[in-house]
Amino acid sequence: MFAIAIHGGAGTLSRSDTTAEQQKLYHAGLADALDAGYAVLEKQGSSLEAVQAAVVVLEDNPLFNAGRGSVLTRDGLAELDASIMDGRTLGAGAVTGLKHIRNPIELARLVMENSPHVMLVGTGAEEFALSQNIELVSNEYFRTPVRQSQLHRMLNGDVEKENDLVAFGTVGAVALDARGNVAAATSTGGMTGKRWGRVGDSPLIGAGTYASNASCAVSATGHGEYFIRAAVAHDICAQVEYLKLPLAQATANVLAKMKNLGGNGGVIAIDPQGSIVLDYNSEGMFRGLRASDGRRETAI
Repeated sequence: MFAIAIHGGAGTLSRSDTTAEQQKLYHAGLADALDAGYAVLEKQGSSLEAVQAAVVVLEDNPLFNAGRGSVLTRDGLAELDASIMDGRTLGAGAVTGLKHIRNPIELARLVMENSPHVMLVGTGAEEFALSQNIELVSNEYFRTPVRQSQLHRMLNGDVEKENDLVAFGTVGAVALDARGNVAAATSTGGMTGKRWGRVGDSPLIGAGTYASNASCAVSATGHGEYFIRAAVAHDICAQVEYLKLPLAQATANVLAKMKNLGGNGGVIAIDPQGSIVLDYNSEGMFRGLRASDGRRETAI
């Protein structure tokens, strides 16, 4: 048994504001990421390699809020975060505040494997990237007309952020490989118009990302402050490991707790037995899964 699940952000996508053609593009983008990760698993690659491959595809797709197409800060810049975790070893790597790294998830993995640290920030992270022969790109690479328009609307008070995907965009993947190992990865451009060096849950191990072969792998998307306060990703895994709850029940419990705090969003999760959960308490979540038992789906 091997499988992968992905998400591309949670929030509200108004059907009236989205054409059938745009919806097809979202589904195609999700399918491309699923297929990239699944191809790794099909060739007996690791769950860690699979989640990275899937997230790189989503980072390169300007439809999603990660890598190219990231939302913009109040100053009009892209500021990127990512994290990755190996359920077999509990190894983890994270980066935050990046402005010049094309694929932050790749740098997060290098932090995990080639440094003694878990998290690197801003210019220090980019100095480390240079030492790993990663080429820096201009911040202009990440900027798209759609994201510029969203920032303009927000600055002019035209967007109620709690009801707009610009507040909740993140991408992520979880996977189970044929050897029974799980992994998780998450990447984001954060929130439109963010200030003061704000950091959300995506690069925080235990909040937006967690993976352990003893329980499950989780990647989150939503209102990061609430995911941090509820330690969502780790809490789900803890309930599976210590309370012996089914993955779906543990996920529902933690999302309900976060909802009571006032937070919206969703998670994808997988356990070593092949159970897959794609759950959310917002009005929608870009999501998909593909498994060796033949299941293959994408949804908004």
